[in-house]
Amino acid sequence: MNIPIKTLQCFLTLVETGNFTRAAEQLYITQPTISKMIQRLEETLGQQLLIRNNQKVELTQAGILFQHSANQMVGQWHRLQEDISNLTGLKTGRLRLGVCPMMSSLTISLLNRFREKFPGVEIQMQEFGGFGCEQALLHDTLDIAFTALPVTHEEHISSQLLVRYPLLVCLPKDNPFKEKEFLTWEDIASQPFINYNEDFSLAKLISRLSKEAGYKLNVAFRSGQWDFLAAMVEANMGLALLPQPICDRLPQDKLDFKPMEPPLAWDIALMWRNNLPLTPAAKALIDVGKEKFPAISQT
Repeated sequence: MNIPIKTLQCFLTLVETGNFTRAAEQLYITQPTISKMIQRLEETLGQQLLIRNNQKVELTQAGILFQHSANQMVGQWHRLQEDISNLTGLKTGRLRLGVCPMMSSLTISLLNRFREKFPGVEIQMQEFGGFGCEQALLHDTLDIAFTALPVTHEEHISSQLLVRYPLLVCLPKDNPFKEKEFLTWEDIASQPFINYNEDFSLAKLISRLSKEAGYKLNVAFRSGQWDFLAAMVEANMGLALLPQPICDRLPQDKLDFKPMEPPLAWDIALMWRNNLPLTPAAKALIDVGKEKFPAISQT
């Protein structure tokens, strides 16, 4: 059975986009070309991989099985290319990097430093929540991810802590806790709470810590955008927990910020799959991260 890597990449892109038109645009080829490639692939395998309905494609059971293997094969090919390119030093290559949308701005200094040191390496960045980053690492569609701890799949994922920020309670200016120096889980549980989307590591951390403290949060809304969370707090729709770098960018005249007792922290890390070899570019990013954040990285 001879299936070109390009066909596997085409199949995976089509599954990811769910649409022939979007896949064609992303791959810079025509829609009829993709259709022919997928048709030949299905003929080669003797199985229907996709269900085509109203411009949308869905995986059959055979397609689900094939997707898993295709991810592994494309990942192995990517790693082989990176290792060969690195024989003469890290001058070229491609880094498949996952980033949580909430912390995109925090990666700028790290990526700028990486670009300065390795200008020939292409950075292919994708946005996921923390759990989504882990899933992409497990499926070998990312080399490394810049996201928040904790890790859900500890047995499969390794991490390098880079920096730690306090988590602060974000409240509207007119709030019932004005005179309090800090807030407790009891205070938080007494109010509507605005949490992050469930695939965010921070959402899982907040849920776990509140349960350990013996309190159930009254989650009124969820969002993956910190500015929308802050806008809902400002509109008196509930309280939220936000990292200090985010709080520093919000209007201080419209919002109030208080620490928690006991203090809560937002840990930012690089994470990768521990049973696969790191690509040279991923290793280099870890080294740059240790240079940028030496206080925690070297402890």
